Amino acid sequence: MEEILNEYYENNARKLHQMVDKILGRFGGLSDKDRDDFYSLANEVFADVVKRYDYSQPFASFLYSCLSNRIKTEMTGRNREKRRADRICVSIDAPAGEEEDVTIGDLIASSFSVEREVFEGREEGYSRRMATYLGRLSNLQREVLMLHSDGYLPGEIRKMLQITEKQYADCRSAIHSYRNTSILF
Repeated sequence: MEEILNEYYENNARKLHQMVDKILGRFGGLSDKDRDDFYSLANEVFADVVKRYDYSQPFASFLYSCLSNRIKTEMTGRNREKRRADRICVSIDAPAGEEEDVTIGDLIASSFSVEREVFEGREEGYSRRMATYLGRLSNLQREVLMLHSDGYLPGEIRKMLQITEKQYADCRSAIHSYRNTSILF
């Protein structure tokens, strides 16, 4: 058994790490921290395999199958956690309560409002940043923004511009997207 330990742990556990890297190669998209986590997991599996090894098959095969199964189980668990977090996410553009004209984003308290920035800029002319922001928007998006800043409700805006709920939602998303609003900060 000491020969096996020396074989897998010489040169900073190079052989064990190579085996883990081969298994992880099928997954991709892993950071160095993830690799370190799986190397630590491999040490645990190795200790368990050494205890359970019965010499009925080559050690390398037994270790590889145990490592592969444990890594797959760990990956499944990590992916499950990611999906669980995604399920509790709610879009900021989702309707709030029974009123379809009010979204969750409309109810979130904030000191910044794109609409207020546009409205306040009308009197004295727009700053360079605001002009750049408005230049990033389509004509329809600018119309939606102006009507919203004038106090019209979403249903009224859709009716005035004769657009669908999806078109309105797409305009609102563009108006509030980080890509467009980042110039204002």
